[in-house]
Amino acid sequence: MQLHDVVTTSADLARRRSRKAKTAVLSELLSGAPADELAAAVAFLTGAPTQGRIGVGWRTLSELRAVPAEAPRLTVSEVDSALGELAATTGSGSVRLRSELLRSLLSRATAEEQDFLFRLLTGELRQGALEGVMVEAVAAAAGVPAEAVRRAFMLSGRLPDTAHAAMAGGTAALAAFRIEVGRPLRPMLASPAESLADATAELGSVSVEYKLDGARIQVHRRGDEVHVYTRTLREVTAHVAELTDLVRGLPCESVVLDGETLALTDDGRPRPFQETMSRFGSTREEQVRALLLRPYFFDCLHLDGTDLLDAPLRERQAKLRAVAGEHVIPGEQEPADPDAILVASLEAGHEGVMVKDLDSPYAAGRRGRAWLKVKPVHTLDLVVLGAEWGHGRRHGYLSNLHLGARDPNGGPPVMVGKTFKGLTDELLDWQTAELPRHESHRDDQAVYVRPNLVVEIELDGVQASTRYPGGVALRFARVLRYRPDKDAADADTIDTVRALLTGERPGEQPREP
Repeated sequence: MQLHDVVTTSADLARRRSRKAKTAVLSELLSGAPADELAAAVAFLTGAPTQGRIGVGWRTLSELRAVPAEAPRLTVSEVDSALGELAATTGSGSVRLRSELLRSLLSRATAEEQDFLFRLLTGELRQGALEGVMVEAVAAAAGVPAEAVRRAFMLSGRLPDTAHAAMAGGTAALAAFRIEVGRPLRPMLASPAESLADATAELGSVSVEYKLDGARIQVHRRGDEVHVYTRTLREVTAHVAELTDLVRGLPCESVVLDGETLALTDDGRPRPFQETMSRFGSTREEQVRALLLRPYFFDCLHLDGTDLLDAPLRERQAKLRAVAGEHVIPGEQEPADPDAILVASLEAGHEGVMVKDLDSPYAAGRRGRAWLKVKPVHTLDLVVLGAEWGHGRRHGYLSNLHLGARDPNGGPPVMVGKTFKGLTDELLDWQTAELPRHESHRDDQAVYVRPNLVVEIELDGVQASTRYPGGVALRFARVLRYRPDKDAADADTIDTVRALLTGERPGEQPREP
């Protein structure tokens, strides 16, 4: 398969707004893809090389830009092989060798292919928004139910592997995917609720537990071997020895647990989120001693050889209490006074509560209505699209942020507002240094960035707007914090933002435009 075919398909997807049309375009390409190039084609079109992060920046690529080839000749397998060689090149002399590999690859690419490779390697294509569309396209191309593809993807964590299984072995191959201890699966996600009363009324028989302002973790143990992953499935085992030691001491032989972790103050209150996140990148002994992490587990997905994904939450929580004991997150099943749990959570310095359907299975990777989060203020996770240069005291700093919501149909983020409120001096310093590293272009007023950074925004609500393309604008938005634990695939969708205006509930499947 020619790389040109993938590039042309990518451009075609960008021009189409309908989810159904995008699915048809992808399905046609996948149906004609050779078996040995299918995984790479799926990876490229969802914005992530099969090798993961290659570690090449925009500036490096710009310096290596070669005169483009006049006609397309690169194949998907040639590009995948070149990227594999690039990822494997480390150690002494690797900078020169990597430059030579990149220059050789780019010199064989047309101008359109070079642009595609730039965006692929720098993460600009990796918005995650096309994953849902790709799942449906794989199902259509393979002639299998979309739910079978979706479940296999949730368990494998890798869409290229899932696509290969679907095309090669159909439903039977997809059904063979199971939880594999040591291989992370995509976490189940929650939807917002207007109030605690609304959430408990909607779900009926519920568990109500603290909603912590921590970092999501997924821990896997088999024997003495322990792995710890973040919500984006990045392994951080080497940085969290206190967590691995604790899990190694639990009364079981194998287990997969879902939870949060926090750094606490001496009086037991949560430290700022950024301090917890800083531990995932540090092995400095003095920082580890000062910021010991405490886990709070809220789900058990596997225990001693038995997968529990399809078991109801009440059963999973019973297994969790048996294996994790005092490390289970505070909460109650069918509480007589849910409001008391909310008050206690807030008084302890946490965000609010989670309300969960006790009869629900664990829907890995899904943001449905079985888990509802209740917080006293509205917050959204949005993508940073750019920042304007400040005035007065903020002269010389990148200040007013341009904010976008994720397009669930695979398009670029949809702008929903701007804000400079809530930016501390520390954040101003940080984003003035950081945003140019993600720069796509600039003008006299602002620096515009590739949609890689997620920021948590507090707001009073939204209002109808003709100014922004999504038809909705944020009201009284302020920056709470950046979310290094999330990528653009985790940002809230434009449907979620619009739901704050209309009072609708955004469903698991996005609406056709």
